[in-house]
Amino acid sequence: MTPHLAKRSFTLAGHRTSVALEPAFWAVLESIALKRGLSLAALVSELDAARAVDGAPLASTLRVFALTSRDA
Repeated sequence: MTPHLAKRSFTLAGHRTSVALEPAFWAVLESIALKRGLSLAALVSELDAARAVDGAPLASTLRVFALTSRDA
């Protein structure tokens, strides 16, 4: 069974992109953004800029961050 994915769209580095994650990951990311005083878009933008170093896929970066963040 394929888990349900929720797609969100963001403008990152001047380009429009969409990311599909499971709703539970979006909920954790929204909570982290709120605790940091950021919008979800701002948090995703920060993570996108940081991932440029290792070239990991954005969806993977967001999932790993959600699972390992101390702010969750």
